[in-house]
Amino acid sequence: MLRTQGLTKEFGGLTAVDDVDFELDHELCSLIGPNGAGKTTFFNLLTGTLTPTAGSVELRRESDWEDVTDAAPHETASRGLHRSYQVTNVFPNSTVLENVRVAEQAHSGDARTFWRNVDHYDEFAERAHEILDRVGLTERADDHASTLSHGAKRKLEVAIALAGDPAVLLLDEPNAGVSSESVDEIRDLIESVAEDYPVLLVEHNMDIVMGVSDRVVVLHQGAVIADGPPAEVRANPDVQSAYLGGYEPGSLIDGADAESGPDSEGGTA
Repeated sequence: MLRTQGLTKEFGGLTAVDDVDFELDHELCSLIGPNGAGKTTFFNLLTGTLTPTAGSVELRRESDWEDVTDAAPHETASRGLHRSYQVTNVFPNSTVLENVRVAEQAHSGDARTFWRNVDHYDEFAERAHEILDRVGLTERADDHASTLSHGAKRKLEVAIALAGDPAVLLLDEPNAGVSSESVDEIRDLIESVAEDYPVLLVEHNMDIVMGVSDRVVVLHQGAVIADGPPAEVRANPDVQSAYLGGYEPGSLIDGADAESGPDSEGGTA
């Protein structure tokens, strides 16, 4: 559904993403790695936020591969590559329903008068209600997004990313800042979404990564150093040395290893 060939991004003398060949099929694949590994830069290259120094990004909707290497973010989104962000990115003064309805309308190509009364957009509102039911926010549909807890805002982020029926879903640290009480709910939501959509997940909570992933890819200094099933990756000595450091289930690695420099986007990566 998504693939890169030789994907590279250089910032001056720093190579943030180094000749990455990657392919995502119908699976839940987690992208992990230490501070400065290049995960956010990789996401930004996939979605068109950054232009690669070399290499290509291709997306498949049906049987044909389409080159989206030079596409702008709104173009990659319109072609089915949808993303949630590390930092919550919602319209706080609009209702929960309006946030999802507007996203659904935007992906439909009907960008006229976004803010007209929702009753004029029954089809968009109906789809928005379906998405809110899926993420567990039906009862909050008429509340302003600003009134949601951080965990609920994360669910709303996923709901917005689901609008327009994506071909591929990129989830960038959906558990960042979420209270321990909400972590299991977000984990269940990730697993549920992955039943219907190919998902590429960046997550620092290794218990979640090892528990939900079909496959784990490890970046280190911009290059892939491991790619395989969770148990195989966890046992890889290079991964242990570069990142996991003796991780065992229950000994969490979390977002404390925030990235800085060109790979940073207002949060961890």
